[in-house]
Amino acid sequence: MKKKESVKTKSNVSTKVGSFRELLESNPVVIKPLKRGDIIEGSIVKIVGGTVFLDINYKAEGIISGIELKSPGLSTKSLTEGAVLTVYVLNPENENGQAELSLRRTEDIRKWRKLSDAWKNNEVIEVSVVDYNSGGVLVDIDGSLSGFVPISQLDFLRVYDDSGTQDVSTKLNSLIGSKLNVKVIELDKTKDRIILSEKLVLSNEDVKLRNETVKNVKVNDVLEGVVTGVTPYGLFVTAQGLEGLVHLSEISWDKVSDPNDFYKVGDLVKVQMIGMGDDGKRVAYSIKRLQKDTWDSIISQYKVGQIVKGTVQKIVDYGVFVRIADGVNGLIHISELSDNQVSNPSEVVKIGDNIDLKVLSISPVERHLGLSLKKAKAKTKTKK
Repeated sequence: MKKKESVKTKSNVSTKVGSFRELLESNPVVIKPLKRGDIIEGSIVKIVGGTVFLDINYKAEGIISGIELKSPGLSTKSLTEGAVLTVYVLNPENENGQAELSLRRTEDIRKWRKLSDAWKNNEVIEVSVVDYNSGGVLVDIDGSLSGFVPISQLDFLRVYDDSGTQDVSTKLNSLIGSKLNVKVIELDKTKDRIILSEKLVLSNEDVKLRNETVKNVKVNDVLEGVVTGVTPYGLFVTAQGLEGLVHLSEISWDKVSDPNDFYKVGDLVKVQMIGMGDDGKRVAYSIKRLQKDTWDSIISQYKVGQIVKGTVQKIVDYGVFVRIADGVNGLIHISELSDNQVSNPSEVVKIGDNIDLKVLSISPVERHLGLSLKKAKAKTKTKK
C-alpha cells in the first residue's frame, strides 16, 4: 500500500513539473537587455551606507551610489524602502552583475529637455555668470549645466563704454556672480554645447524673422539695418533680425581709425552681406561697398612733390596720420617730421593741427599718401 502511494506521489510531482515546463515554454519571460542611456524605473529594496539598491525587474538589482545619488530637490535622507525612482543607466552590468544607475543624470536629461523646449518656444531663462574668457562669459544653468554667452550676444553696455574703448576683460570679469536673462540660440547635447544670447531678450528680436532671413538671404544681398554696437574693431548691425559685424575695413573707403567717427548706436544703415557661416552665427556686412569709391578720381589731383594741406587725425609711435581731403589720407613717418631726431611725434604736432606737407609717394594699395613735414618746411624756406 505504501509502495503504491509512493508511486502515485512521484507521478503527481512529475506531472506538475511537466505542466510548469509547458507554462514557461508557452509564456516565456523576456528580459529586455539594458543599455547605457536608458531611462527606467525601480523601487528601493534597501539602503546600505551610501548605496541604494533598486528592484528594476532585471536579472540583478541596480545600484546608485556616490555622486550619482545627488539630485537637486531630492534629499537622500528622504529615500525609503519601496519608494519608486526614475533613473539613468550608466552601466548595464558591472563586475558584480549589477546595473549601475544615476539619479543625477536623470535630472540632467530633464534639464536638457527643458532647455530644448525653451529654445523651440523662444522662452527667456535666467543664468548665473561663473567665469569669462576672451570670447564671452561662461554661465551656470539650473545648477548643473554650463552654457556660453559670446561677447557679440551680450548687452553692448556690459562690454564697452559709450566710446567703445572700455577694457573688455575688466568688464567681463565684473560680470562674475551676476544674473542674466537670455534665450537659447544653439543647443547640441552630443557636443555638450549650449550657446545663449542676452541681446535677443533686450532687443526683443524675433527669432523666426532671423531664421527666415538666414534661409532667404545670400552673399551680395543688400539689407536695411540698425547699428546695435560700436567697438574698436567695427560695428554690429542688425538687419531683418540677423546681426552681423561690419569690420573696421568695411565701414568706409576713407581710412577708419575710430568707428565712432562714422556711426553711433541707433543709426540706420544699408549693408551688403559679404559673408555668412555656421547657419547665420557668423555674419559679415559691408557699408563701404554700397558707396562710390572716389579714390581714383580724387587721387588724380595729387602728384609726388606737391605741397598739400592736411589736418592731424592720429598720433602713433611711428608717425602721424593726416586727413588731406574727404577720402584722402596720408602718413608722416616719424623720420619725416623734423630734421632733428624725434622720439615722440606728439612733441612736433598735436591732433587738430593744420599743416603744410610734401607728397613723397602715392600708394593705391594702402590708399594713402606718403607725406613729409620737414621737406615741406624746407621747400617753403627755399621759396622765401
